[in-house]
Amino acid sequence: MTNTEIHEECGVFGVAAGSPVNAADICYCGLYALQHRGQESCGIVVNDDGVFVSHKDLGLVSDVFSRETLAAFPAGSMAVAHTRYGTTGAANRSNCQPIEVNHQKGHMAIAHNGNLSNAAQLRSELELSGAIFHTSSDTETIAYIVTKERLMASSIEEALSRAMNTLEGAYSLVLMSPQKLICARDPHGFRPLCYGQTDDGIYIVASESCAIKAVGARFIRDVDPGEILIFGKDGVISRREHCAREEKKLCVFEYIYFARPDSVIDGKSVHEARIRAGRILWEEHPADADVVIGVPDSGLDAALGYSMASGIPYGIGLIKNKYIGRTFIAPDNRLDQVKIKLSVIEEVVKGKRVVLIDDSIVRGTTSGRIVSLLREAGAKEIHMRVSAPPFLYPCYYGTDIDSQENLIACHHSVREIAEMIGADSLGYFPVSRLADLAGSRQICASCFDGCYPTTIAAGTRKNRFEQRLSERII
Repeated sequence: MTNTEIHEECGVFGVAAGSPVNAADICYCGLYALQHRGQESCGIVVNDDGVFVSHKDLGLVSDVFSRETLAAFPAGSMAVAHTRYGTTGAANRSNCQPIEVNHQKGHMAIAHNGNLSNAAQLRSELELSGAIFHTSSDTETIAYIVTKERLMASSIEEALSRAMNTLEGAYSLVLMSPQKLICARDPHGFRPLCYGQTDDGIYIVASESCAIKAVGARFIRDVDPGEILIFGKDGVISRREHCAREEKKLCVFEYIYFARPDSVIDGKSVHEARIRAGRILWEEHPADADVVIGVPDSGLDAALGYSMASGIPYGIGLIKNKYIGRTFIAPDNRLDQVKIKLSVIEEVVKGKRVVLIDDSIVRGTTSGRIVSLLREAGAKEIHMRVSAPPFLYPCYYGTDIDSQENLIACHHSVREIAEMIGADSLGYFPVSRLADLAGSRQICASCFDGCYPTTIAAGTRKNRFEQRLSERII
């Protein structure tokens, strides 16, 4: 994944046990399962009888948490954890999550996945009232508003409920106080959130069901849009005053790219959704070819679906270097990062007409390099198919879709893009069939169709690629 491609947002994870357990170890395994959702930074906060012990830093989970680091955590009855890719806020240590807050009524740690569409307005109002921000992440804005409400509310969950009257946009979050673990999902349900339980009674909250399974827990259900769940001494309590307040709008890109294929989101298998995407691509954009290959990793399932529908043999034509993370920086600008990350199995593509399946095209740079790799390996024809529609609009809900001037589909026709990347033909997934892919019409596809479920402040713009190029992580 290069700096010119789409990045994930974040992964949140929480542990709630009735007695002290190795909560940090459980979080570590959970974050490993959610690593695909963010590779910039990660962190864990453990609640040791009301005392919060934390460790967070830039880097992958395996880099930030050593055996010695984990051993230094005390046993705790609760914990909250986070792995981050920042769609707002710079890549520095101050933006690592979970964010911890000390206030008059106690201590709080919060981890957040998503973006507030009214974050700039809320932050400005808070600053004008005297608030001093230490990060550039809108998660701190959420923490400020919850804290402000907590000073007047009877409980932390009541404070969160009141805060949700102010927050707009995407937020799946896990919040920890000295006595309670709380999770909440915004009324639109833009981002996934679910919970489960281990055989010995420990509750697990996670962005995706794959992380619940990874720690040996049983999946119970998804958190409903607008729902607040409180895990405490009285078990699990659900507050639903914000449910059904808005139309459900799960981000469809969760099914196309973000989520792990073994996850189930809102009752729908991610793997099956991607297989359907491939089948639909064949129906909409058939090609005469000898082999179908996918770009690892999120293009593989769609390639399998295309093969199943068309009868064209499926082949493993591209191999991904498993030891290079998405934060890899080429030591010399003359070196092609795509060649370092991907290699072609020449025997699969040489002399053949190839259907190449990928999840998206942003600026076309990476797609062009992959097509070049296949040409160099002897591919006779290359017909590229994309399991997402063209990106035409920026996203304000936690996906790193940039401003329109940086999106290739905003300035070129499909035929022009095919010529630019060197493909013999190009076919995108049709916007009109996204509901078929997700198995529901309750989806957000604003980066494809421009229909935003919330109000976007006038003058709001994004220019992520310029920022990302200057924020390197070693």
